[in-house]
Amino acid sequence: MNSQGFVQLPEGAVVAFQEYGVPNGVPVMFCHGWPSSCTMARLTDEPARDLGIRIISLDRPGISGSSLQPDRKLSDWPRVVERIVEHLGVREFRILAISGGAPYAYATAVAMPQRVQAIAIVGGAPPMAELVAGEGLLPLYRWMLALYRTRPRLLRRLFHLVRPVLSLRPPVRFRPLLLKMLMLRQCDAESLRDAAAFEAIFESQRRAWRSSAEGVMADAQIYAQPWGFAIEDVPVPVRLWHGKEDRAFSVHLAEQVAKRLPNCKARFVDDAGHYSLPIRHMREILKDLICNADGHWPDKT
Repeated sequence: MNSQGFVQLPEGAVVAFQEYGVPNGVPVMFCHGWPSSCTMARLTDEPARDLGIRIISLDRPGISGSSLQPDRKLSDWPRVVERIVEHLGVREFRILAISGGAPYAYATAVAMPQRVQAIAIVGGAPPMAELVAGEGLLPLYRWMLALYRTRPRLLRRLFHLVRPVLSLRPPVRFRPLLLKMLMLRQCDAESLRDAAAFEAIFESQRRAWRSSAEGVMADAQIYAQPWGFAIEDVPVPVRLWHGKEDRAFSVHLAEQVAKRLPNCKARFVDDAGHYSLPIRHMREILKDLICNADGHWPDKT
């Protein structure tokens, strides 16, 4: 299944979403990374079909088909999720969040503990506002965080400058050169040589940039701001997956988050980076997420 839909919020804004897996499967909300969009969930499609899972992936406000919502906060997101699941007739659900989707998964779990049964965090972003000097972050992220704190207008102008380039789809023959320029971990570069994985990751990024630089910027600002709750407030079971070779968010940061979560099962994976972890381990991640504590498969709701 790969179907697209739109839902109008009470204030008139539109939220776009796509579904993957099977239409009557166990519902799992997918939170995409940054900069990215809902089609990142292509990574889940084949294992979700095999496991009987319905993946519901939303474009966040200002990303691709979803309306820009100026000055939005992380606390606004659970209301969007609630509107979508009510529209789709879903009572209870799980959440899968990759990278920058992590804060959105945590926020939804805090706001809707009766409906969120469990969440899986894969290479998840930590609370960056708590990091004094951006320790443990990818150098690019440290630079953007520092610029946001000191010269936010300059950072916005830079986003607008790079948008035309990052919206382009490079020819297939240039992909090896692009992977080399990104200076990825070997495990990540090898995983991204798979054409389907490459498209899922980079086409979702291009969709985000093609819509607007403001949407990407609004999404980025969420990470630099306080979340409005503590990690210790997350009441639902968390499956935390993190690659030991992750350059975006160091495994040390993930270990700190895991210690603070009240109900967390963490797995730190050898020879796995920021990209290779979800690409190579998606079936295992999804299977673990939908299994109940007693190891039985859940009812479809």
